[in-house]
Amino acid sequence: MLLRGDDGLKTVGTAAILPFDVSPIVIGTRGTTEGQAFEVVGRVRWGWTDGAWNEWLLTLADGSTRWLGEAMGTFMLLADAPLPALRDFADGGAIAPGLRVTVDGQDFVATDVKTATCLGAEGQLPFAAPAHWTITSVDFRNPDGASLSVQRDDRGTSAYCGRYVDLIDLAPTGLRRFDDWAMPKGLQ
Repeated sequence: MLLRGDDGLKTVGTAAILPFDVSPIVIGTRGTTEGQAFEVVGRVRWGWTDGAWNEWLLTLADGSTRWLGEAMGTFMLLADAPLPALRDFADGGAIAPGLRVTVDGQDFVATDVKTATCLGAEGQLPFAAPAHWTITSVDFRNPDGASLSVQRDDRGTSAYCGRYVDLIDLAPTGLRRFDDWAMPKGLQ
């Protein structure tokens, strides 16, 4: 694995081979969001006791990035956000489903709390993602379709805010094709 930083490339370890999944998204998938073109440049695959999900890194035309969380055909488009007032969680405490927080004037409710382990990573990422890296992940929702993801690991706590999207809304191209599966109408 190579880590790209201000001082160039640095070898940080060896990545696990990612297990097969049925995501239509691949490194190189392109689309549009927020009026800008994007390209999928990286992925982290997370596993937990009841399944797995992908977090795809998108690079937008203006150089900014977004994360596209994908779990069981549901997609969340997220950007870095200020950490909500969750000092106890950041210090190692627990969050229970139903907890309410406010970020940028939007109210959210915790709907999913789990411990996840990195199953592998690929492409360009802004951090090292070694196999067996463990996080606590909390997903929050609001009734207007906004989403908030808060993640804690031994490096710290971070937050990402955005919205749930349908894949077709991103006008994706270069999606993976599967034998005996018809691409949904409107997708390429």
